[in-house]
Amino acid sequence: MAEQNIYILGIESSCDDTAAAVIHNGKMLSNVIANQKIHEAYGGVVPELASRAHQQNIVPVVDQALNRAKISKNDLNAIAFTRGPGLMGSLLVGTSFAKSLAYGLDIPLIEVNHMQAHILAHYIEEENYSKPPFPFLAMTISGGHTQIVEVDHYFEMTVIGETIDDAVGEAFDKSGKILGLGYPAGPEIDKLAKLGNPKAFKFTKPKVDGLNFSFSGLKTAILYFVQKETKINPDFIKENINDICASIQYTIIRILIDKLKLASKQTGIKHIAIGGGVSANSGIRQALKDGEQKFGWTTYVPKFEFTTDNAAMIAIVGYLKFLEGDFSAQDTTASARLKI
Repeated sequence: MAEQNIYILGIESSCDDTAAAVIHNGKMLSNVIANQKIHEAYGGVVPELASRAHQQNIVPVVDQALNRAKISKNDLNAIAFTRGPGLMGSLLVGTSFAKSLAYGLDIPLIEVNHMQAHILAHYIEEENYSKPPFPFLAMTISGGHTQIVEVDHYFEMTVIGETIDDAVGEAFDKSGKILGLGYPAGPEIDKLAKLGNPKAFKFTKPKVDGLNFSFSGLKTAILYFVQKETKINPDFIKENINDICASIQYTIIRILIDKLKLASKQTGIKHIAIGGGVSANSGIRQALKDGEQKFGWTTYVPKFEFTTDNAAMIAIVGYLKFLEGDFSAQDTTASARLKI
């Protein structure tokens, strides 16, 4: 079946980015994303505004994806879409559109778990890129999720560790807000951290048993630290912003890597992959590569365009499910809290 010309359209609308992509036999032909800048003014995603923007963007984004792939909608073999998890209003737009398009074209509909897609993005056909062999450990890190997943096959995944409060992306954003940085703060902290001393200020790592994470205590510690120092010196943030960002990022990376080390030790698995928006962070990427020398890991880091919410990862899952004949019914509904 893999030798056939299989075209899958992927649609992603889980949060604030409307995306569409076309995969042909596992290879990406197009990957179009419409970003929603409106949320920056509010310091976070406003769900109602996000769903309205999806309604405006979804038709032109899908049209662009097909045009860039140089195919028509009649060439498609199936429509893959994000069923969840995510913002319900946003998910409903993508789900409804995908169901309608699949019904109109009389082709299969394929539901996709957003978090599985971040992991399976590693299986998009790319030159000079090695795919992780089974079993491997995947760390999914984003604004809404922080998980360690044991992956035994494409659709055989077990969450063995996850955050009990804030996700790592929230830790970056909330720290950035304390420092007066814009939203999203993660990229800005990453940029400033490169100019600072990561050991200038010490923040205590939260003590969480096993493979689970906690970031709310770290956020509180940073808040109290900044409040204390600015009382002494009102210009403390301005004068030390690079060192503060470097120290925050260093602490977060240590938390993530320490949990990965424990997971690798407990499972005996040394193939480690990352995914999700925060995997674009340069410090995390470098720490993972350093793990190859320090811990004997083999690591897999996705291309930047496959880290944020994108439709290519939805389409590759659709392709893999298409090969297995795993299709969805027209009465499928969106699920905001869908689990792996």
